[in-house]
Order: sequence, then C-alpha cells, then structure tokens
Amino acid sequence: MAPTVPSVRLNNGLEMPVLGLGTYMATEEEGIAAVKIAIDEGYRHIDTAYFYRNENQVGQAVRAKIAEGVIKREDVFIVTKVWNTYHAPEHVEQACQRSLDNLGLDYIDLYLVHWPMGWKFSGWTADDLLPMNANGMSINSDVDYLDTWKAMEKLVKSGKVKSIGVSNFNSEQLTRLLANCEIKPVTNQIEVNPGINQRKMIEFCRKHDIVITAYSPLGRPNLDDPVVGTEGIPKHALDDPRVVAIGKKYGKSPGQIVLRYLIELGTIPIPKSSKLERIRQNIDIFDFKLTEEEIKVMDQFNTGGRTVPFNFSSDHKYFPFNLEY
Repeated sequence: MAPTVPSVRLNNGLEMPVLGLGTYMATEEEGIAAVKIAIDEGYRHIDTAYFYRNENQVGQAVRAKIAEGVIKREDVFIVTKVWNTYHAPEHVEQACQRSLDNLGLDYIDLYLVHWPMGWKFSGWTADDLLPMNANGMSINSDVDYLDTWKAMEKLVKSGKVKSIGVSNFNSEQLTRLLANCEIKPVTNQIEVNPGINQRKMIEFCRKHDIVITAYSPLGRPNLDDPVVGTEGIPKHALDDPRVVAIGKKYGKSPGQIVLRYLIELGTIPIPKSSKLERIRQNIDIFDFKLTEEEIKVMDQFNTGGRTVPFNFSSDHKYFPFNLEY
C-alpha cells in the first residue's frame, strides 16, 4: 500500500502535500512514465515549470491517471512557474495560459515566479528562453518583480490559479514583496539540502507564514557537479558514513535520511527521479523521525554552497544570491 503523504495548510487555507516529485530534466517518455509511477506510488504533488519543457508530459500523465480512476483532479497538487522572459505584466497571463494548455488542465494549484530577475522577451519558442549576450551573461529586462506579482494576483482572481508563490527570492525581496502585495505568497521554492540547509531563510519565512519548498534536496549526486565533493566543501552527505549509519538504524537509505532531515527542518522536498525504486524510496519517509542528535549530525554538512548558483545572471539588479539568505 502506498504511503500517505501529510499536507501543510498554506496561508490562504489550502492544503499542500509535504513531499512532491521534481521533474526537472524529465522530458519525453521518461517524464510521462515518472509521473505515472509517482502517482501510483502515492505522490499527490507534482512540480514542473514552463522552462523545463515538460508540462505536456506532466499533464499527459496526470490526465491518464484521472482517466484510470486512480486520482481525481482535486487529489493532485500541480505546481508550475512563470519564466524570466515573461515577467512583463502583459506576458504573465499568456504564459500562464500556455502552461494550462500544455498541462491540459483547467487550473494550476500553485503558480510561482521562477526567479526574481526578468530577462529580455523575444518570443515564445524554446530558443527564446535563455537570452545571452556575447559574454555569456543573461540579457536583462528592467521589469520590477512587484509588477510581475500584481499580474500573478490577477490570475488568482480569474480562477486560473489557486495559489501563487515565488522561487529563489531572498529575504529582502520577500520583505519588499510582502509590503506591497495584496495576496501573500504561500511558498518560496529554494535550494535546500544538507550542503545549504537554509535555516535562516526557513525561520524568516516561518515568521511570515510562508512555506519553504526544497528543490535539489539531495544536492545533485548523479551529476558531475563542481560543488559536490570539491576541495573545501565536505563530501556529499549521501556518501558519508555517519549518514549511512543513521540509515542502518532505521532501515533506510542515505537519501531517505536526507529527505527526512529536510522534513524535520519544516521544508517540502521535491526530489526528482525517474526510477521506480528511487521514487518508491523517496516517499517512504513518514514512518520514522530523526533524533535531535541525528539532526545535529546532518547540520554539520551545511557550507552554504549552492549546486544552482545561476552566476550567468549575477549582474542583474535583482540577483538574489548576493545576500546570505
């Protein structure tokens, strides 16, 4: 029997499952299969984005499971995001409609501003999503994310979107948004894993009744990433004997220990996998809790190092990572 994933109540009264399936880089048949498997295994929270170019696959899988009677539409929580090139208010609604059309759904449960930085708009094709100059830096726009947010608020009022939130915003940007919004963001989706545990941001958002969604919750253990295992940065928690030992105590894998740690921190992790066994493992984390001492062990991996530094947009006035949190 598939595990039941608890939910958290958002600041608008709606419920969001505390674990989701990440789908970055899950495209074509792999993307469809992963979402179908995840739904069969008990996942009810699926995270995608316009930029991932897989909303079609996510929607196809969700609609198939609805048709099979495995789920109803209201059982599944679908998250997608408006991309940086569509920050101008006149583009936000069209971007949302394109995501709805891709998904083949009548509404989006949670729509996020993917990054606080707006980039030059040059069209709606895949080739238009990463406008770069000759130096390999993003071609920026001067659109204020507050104006983007006002357009997001209109989507809630139209019924196309149930909830709205942000991603990759720092504390100053959130403070400014909270002071100028009509509808509060329900979540801030940021990188959280043992290497960057974001305790300060988690506490900041808790005070403002904003939930943290944790992307890259396992770091990027399967990629040849310069942040993982490099000089000056501790070897990845998944490989560490202390984490392996904690896992043996509970009969869990190191990945399950990491995900449980992120749950204990109060975040909503969205691990990405396309493999049945890994998808099944990632959701099987609700039958145990870590002790305070074990959480302290996990805290020791925190260096603040990012696997998603996004440096090619670091000259943008709204680049979020110049602050600690």
